[in-house]
Amino acid sequence: MAGPPTAPMPTAEGRPSPPQGAAPADGPGVPGGADAILGRQAARESAARTYARSLPVVPVRARGMTIEGADGRRYLDCLAGAGTLALGHNHPVVLEAIRAVLDSGAPLHVLDLATPVKDAFTTALFETLPPELAENGRIQFCGPAGTDAVEAAVKLVRHATGRSGLLTFTGAYHGMTAVSLAAGGDTTARAAVGEADARITRLPYPYDYRCPFGVGGDRGAELSARWTATLLDDPKGGLQPPAGMLLEVVQGEGGVVPAPDAWLRRMRQLTKDRGIPLIADEVQTGVGRTGAFWAVEHSGIVPDVMVLSKAIGGSLPLAVVVYREELDTWHPGAHAGTFRGNQLAMAAGTATLRYVRENRLHERAARIGARMLTRLRGLAAHYPCVGDVRGRGLMIGVELVDPARPRDEYGALPAAPRLAAAVQAQALRRGLIVELGGRHGSVVRLLPPLTITDEQAEAVLDRLSDAIAAAERTAQHPGVIPGQGSA
Repeated sequence: MAGPPTAPMPTAEGRPSPPQGAAPADGPGVPGGADAILGRQAARESAARTYARSLPVVPVRARGMTIEGADGRRYLDCLAGAGTLALGHNHPVVLEAIRAVLDSGAPLHVLDLATPVKDAFTTALFETLPPELAENGRIQFCGPAGTDAVEAAVKLVRHATGRSGLLTFTGAYHGMTAVSLAAGGDTTARAAVGEADARITRLPYPYDYRCPFGVGGDRGAELSARWTATLLDDPKGGLQPPAGMLLEVVQGEGGVVPAPDAWLRRMRQLTKDRGIPLIADEVQTGVGRTGAFWAVEHSGIVPDVMVLSKAIGGSLPLAVVVYREELDTWHPGAHAGTFRGNQLAMAAGTATLRYVRENRLHERAARIGARMLTRLRGLAAHYPCVGDVRGRGLMIGVELVDPARPRDEYGALPAAPRLAAAVQAQALRRGLIVELGGRHGSVVRLLPPLTITDEQAEAVLDRLSDAIAAAERTAQHPGVIPGQGSA
């Protein structure tokens, strides 16, 4: 494809995006434009902020997949609230649902009391669940974030089984609270949780491109399953008696790594045979993201527990745990949360669940995601820095590598995190917002809303291809400014 365009980039609506330096589109109470706002943020907020560092955008308006910044530029948003915005920004059905609650005079905060809004949400959610779980399921409303739901799920199975161990996987990400961090694969992040980590056993997750057994494919997945079975049955293996197994059907922050369906079925059988509850973390994969309404549907498994958040709140904070009735051994008040009764989020979530289901957006995600994957895989033939392209539905990852360095003993090229950061920056220059992830931060992640149009999908691919080309040229020739020739 051609290099970076010299003309203003078109937006999804066909309007040009003003060049950098255009007059700011300040709203009320935001004096000084984007640079001043970003400066105040840097001076006031903690060093823990992340997105604001790599994506210096100040959104002031948004609709669908398009964000307009305070600098007047428009962007195609392939981050979508880290997968939260299944219908994109400010979808009419979501806004209508929120306005209806506000205009009705209904209470906005009711703890866990029953309300018509809550009843409608629970009904809409159960209509989408695997029938075996919906027929005899229970729902626990937690704190407002996915990590709260993970904590609740682990607490639930520990209480129900009387055991304290937990089986998790390499590359996992389940949130930022103590148990959630301990269950993840990031050793740096886990350093703060101390001895809580001792009850957790990490198992090898199938990762075709960087297989922990060096073989990849079906053989690598089989070895992962065999390792798990051996450890579970070894009386001298040192395994803490497991209260549950926690897994992601597609690892998101771990680099968009889909679990093979056969491997998932094997994990389901291993846990079922040994009386170990299986917890599926569907925080990012749920509500149509992977091409099925719930990612577990691809393999046909039914977990004992499902952890849900992000898209179920229709862009507002909401998290729940759904689980088999026999696990419901909690006493009243055993797990609570002040903001578990978020009425606006439930209304927005009901509208989102029904819209996705009625319009079969999960099926569209499967179709358009497959087309995007096919075209992205074609980039590998043109750009040696593209090591692997993978994903499911509209959860896509492009792993960038350094072709100038030698391959490892298993044949994979080294990760290229600096190149990935350069691609992210070049994409932003072209009006495209993408996220990075993966073991080394070298995977460009695409999480567009399920409402993405064919035209927008093509624009995303064009801009990302141009960004990869520009970043690769800069890496090879540091003295060249993309689009301007030699310095």
